[in-house]
Amino acid sequence: MGPLLRSLSLLCCTAVTFSACVRPVVTHTAPPATTSTASSATGPTSAAEEPHVANVLRGLRPHVEIAGRPPVRWTLEERMAHHHVPGVSIAVIEGGRIAWARGFGVKTAGSADPKDAVTPDTLFQAGSISKPVTATAMLRLVERGTLELDTDVNRYLTTWKVPDNEHTEKEKVTLRRLASHTAGLTNHGFPGYERNQPIPTLVQILNGTAPANTGSVRVDAVPGSISRYSGGGTLVMQLLMMDVIGKPFPALMQELVFGPAGMTHSTFEQPLPAARAGEAASAHLGEGETIPGGWHVYPEMAPAGLWTTASDLARLAIAIADAHAGRSKALLSQATAEQMLTPVKDGIGLGPYISGSGRSLQFGHGGTTTGFLCSFTMYPEIGVGAVVMTNNEEGGQALLPEIQLALAAEYGWPDSEPMRVTAIELSTASAAGVAGSYALPFGLGETAEVKQEGGRLVLHAPRLPKEELIPLSETEFVMGTMGWRVTFKREAGGKATGMTVDGGGMVVEATRKP
Repeated sequence: MGPLLRSLSLLCCTAVTFSACVRPVVTHTAPPATTSTASSATGPTSAAEEPHVANVLRGLRPHVEIAGRPPVRWTLEERMAHHHVPGVSIAVIEGGRIAWARGFGVKTAGSADPKDAVTPDTLFQAGSISKPVTATAMLRLVERGTLELDTDVNRYLTTWKVPDNEHTEKEKVTLRRLASHTAGLTNHGFPGYERNQPIPTLVQILNGTAPANTGSVRVDAVPGSISRYSGGGTLVMQLLMMDVIGKPFPALMQELVFGPAGMTHSTFEQPLPAARAGEAASAHLGEGETIPGGWHVYPEMAPAGLWTTASDLARLAIAIADAHAGRSKALLSQATAEQMLTPVKDGIGLGPYISGSGRSLQFGHGGTTTGFLCSFTMYPEIGVGAVVMTNNEEGGQALLPEIQLALAAEYGWPDSEPMRVTAIELSTASAAGVAGSYALPFGLGETAEVKQEGGRLVLHAPRLPKEELIPLSETEFVMGTMGWRVTFKREAGGKATGMTVDGGGMVVEATRKP
């Protein structure tokens, strides 16, 4: 998986889901009409940009190109319909500025009200993109001398302490380790709460006590010894900053990040204030059904609670890039930005994911909450990137990379070409040998199905559309749109006994059911 999709693949706000996409269909139609134009804060799209916009909107493509098959191209409009994604917001960065921002579709599926159209000012839940935004605030406090990156966090925490145990005897949980997911803390992510449910306090969430719906946040590995994604660790960072500064987290983030970065529409308020509900897109699942109450509430603000727009996230990406280049100190100093964008372990910096170097240096992050899926990508050395936000968690997993690949092709993003493969012909008996049901590990759904449909093998994963499996050999396959590797273990007679899926920042082992 190249740098382009790495930030998207590591989506970590809810429990990890087993991603799949739909089989590509070759189409050549006109570009979709947009439902709105750029906001006044961004300015209208210039005439020079319009050809670029049109090329992106009709240039969506899969992550995999198959030798001998014609190139696959789709329009945004048809792929939104295909993936049941009601609304999309896109902000594109070129030359270190927001070149254009557009909204497409509607906030709530099935709505015909013109006021329900997605615009560049429509709020989406950003999910785990909250984490690098929070890390930015933390780094500003480090620059002020209020916090230190390598000090035991229990020296700052007053409301609650990280419980000490045998893992913390010699190494401690620090802000550097919290920001880079190397603190050894548990609790990958958070599913949120329906709007009519009781909302737990931060201490209840950290201790895993009712009405919290997740387990306790504890150290179960020596801090600094491993890289493991932990939303629980970012929650500790939230409480720490509140304890030290003595302000509510939304007010703290407004002061430290939103104001300096010019993020005029963003908020960490949870629940979203009723006065702003009309600005927000609704969350959708599966076939496009709206979740009860429209969206979930995330008291876990720092790891998951950001409401924002694509343009606001683009402004943050530009501000970080400007700091990294030494062009501006409005948000961070150059030295701090360099620390932020230097990997600590396994491609994770102090907040964002990092890959490449020089012109190919890229930072970004993905984010998902129940019913939303988003991503931002920035190449700071050449001033290009984009933010894409969708209001269908499941359909967005397929749609988002298709949009990103169209953007990469149009704007010349480095190292962002599709995967090119040569498929082999499987015999009917060989294909039948891998078809069947596979038991997934706990937390990823119960079963994945491999089926023969229309002469091709397809994978049906929990909660998501189907994905064609392209055979590279009798045992090695690749997902036709996402490019994830699927390896089958066959017994002597050719029947598969299990499969391994490698992609999206995880390796999943599944055993064939009888």
